[in-house]
Amino acid sequence: MTRPTSGPPFRRTAHARPAGLTLGVLAALLLALCLAATPAPLARAAVALDQWYVVTSAHSGLVLQIEGESVESHADLVQANRTGAESQQFRFLESADGSYRIQSRLSGQVLDVLDFSQADGAPVIQWPDHDYANQRWVPIERSDGTTSFRNVHSGKMLDLLDGSPAPGAPVGQFGDNGLDAQRWELDPVADTGLANPLRSNGADPWIQYSDGAYYMSTTTWDSTVTMRRATTLAGLATAPDTVVWDDAGAASRCCSHWAPEFHEIDGTWYLLYTSGSSQTNFDGQKLHVLRSTGSTPMGPYEFVGTPLPGQWNIDGTYLEVGDELYLLWSEWVGEDQSVRIARMTNPWTVTGPQATISRPEHSWEIRGGRTNEAPAVLERGGRTFVTFSASSCNTPDYTLGLLELTGSDPLDPSAWTKTPDPVLERGNGVFGPGHNGFFTSPDGTEDWIVYHGNTSATQGCGDTRQTRVQRVTWDDDGTPSFGEPVPSGEVLAPPSGE
Repeated sequence: MTRPTSGPPFRRTAHARPAGLTLGVLAALLLALCLAATPAPLARAAVALDQWYVVTSAHSGLVLQIEGESVESHADLVQANRTGAESQQFRFLESADGSYRIQSRLSGQVLDVLDFSQADGAPVIQWPDHDYANQRWVPIERSDGTTSFRNVHSGKMLDLLDGSPAPGAPVGQFGDNGLDAQRWELDPVADTGLANPLRSNGADPWIQYSDGAYYMSTTTWDSTVTMRRATTLAGLATAPDTVVWDDAGAASRCCSHWAPEFHEIDGTWYLLYTSGSSQTNFDGQKLHVLRSTGSTPMGPYEFVGTPLPGQWNIDGTYLEVGDELYLLWSEWVGEDQSVRIARMTNPWTVTGPQATISRPEHSWEIRGGRTNEAPAVLERGGRTFVTFSASSCNTPDYTLGLLELTGSDPLDPSAWTKTPDPVLERGNGVFGPGHNGFFTSPDGTEDWIVYHGNTSATQGCGDTRQTRVQRVTWDDDGTPSFGEPVPSGEVLAPPSGE
C-alpha cells in the first residue's frame, strides 16, 4: 500500500558515546549491567472498551488531538489545550492479538504510524481502520499510574516529539526511554447526556445526519458559513466551528449571512444561504447556492448561483414532489411577508411562475409584524408538511405554523391547507421558538426538530437565540406533534441508533 507522506519525520539527535571507551568495553559494560539488574517485563495497562477518553501528556499537560479538528485521512496527531471537543476524544478497539486500535471520536479513523515506518520520530496520523499492525497499540502500565503505548509494528512508543510544551507540537513514535514524553494519563469522558441548548449564539439552525455524523450550521451574521460535526447529537454542543465558505470580497453577498441549509440532492450536497451587500442595511438580502465538490456537508464548496437575483428573498429551502424540485422562500407581498414557491430546473435556477402559498391571516401570525418566513419541509407516509415561522422575531410570540400539501400541484395556493392554530409556541422558559429544520435519527426511525429560542421575553432577533432540539411525534391522524419547548437542562434520550 502506498500513501503520501507529510514530509520527513522528525528525528532526535543521538546521544554521543563517552570518549575513551571502545566498542568492546562498552559491550562488556552493557552485558554486566543487564546481568546485574534484568528489568521486570512491562505490564499491560487495563483500558475499558466502549469508553471515550481524553489522553493527556504527563510532560506538557496538553491533550492529544487530530490537527485542525480534521476528519480527513492523513491528518497529523498533535497536542492541544483541552476544550472538550470530540477531536480530543479517543477509544480503544480490540484486535485479535489483544492489542488495540485507538479511534478518534470525531473522524472514526484510527491512529496509524505513517507509511509503516520503524524509525524514531516517525509521525502518527489518522487513517481508516484496516487493523494493520502499524495501527495496533499495546497499553503499558507505568509505576506512576500513567500509560505508555507501544506500536505493534515498530515496537516503539507513542511519543511527544522533542518533549515540546507547545500546543500544536507533533506526536509520533520513539524508542522506549521511560521519559514523561511517552507517558499519558487516560481521563474517561463523562456522558453528560443530551440537553438544550446545543448552542448559545445559534439562530436559524439546521442539522442533518449523514454517514455516521451530525452536521449543524447556524446564522453567523458575517461573511462566512460555518459548520459543526459530531458523532452524537450532544457532541454538537462542544464541536468546533469550521468555516466552509467565506464571501469576503464578494460585494453583492459579502455580509449578513443568515439561515444556512444544506441538502443532498441526487447524491450531491448543496448549501443554500441568505446574504447581502451590507451588515446594517438588509435591503439587498438574497438567496445564494453553493455546490459541494466533496462527499460530505463540509464541502469543499463552489459558488453556483443566485436563484432569484432580481428580488428581495430570504430563508430558502428545497421541496421535492415526484420528479420535480421546488424552491420555497420568504418575500414581501404588499404588506405581508409571505411564503413563496417556484419550480427549479436545478438547485440554483428558478423557472416559471412564482406563487404565494402562505400569508399572515390569523392573530398569531401578525404579532409585532405581518410575518410568514423560514419554511421547512417534513414528509412522512406520502404526506408533505411545511412548517413556517409566524409573527415578528422581535416578540416572544414568534411561533411555528403548519401547512400541508393536500392538492396535487404545489404551485397552486389552494393545494395547501393551513392548520388554524400554531404548532409550537413559547413555554417552559423558552420564548419565540421558531426558524426550524428537521432531521432523522441515525437508524431512520425518528424525526427530530431543531429550532431557536430565547430565554427572555425581551431578547428579540439577536445573538441571544439558542439552538434547541427535541423529538417530533406523530398523532393518530398522521399529523406531526411538536409538543412544548423542552426546558433548558432537561436530559433527553438521544436519537435512536446512536
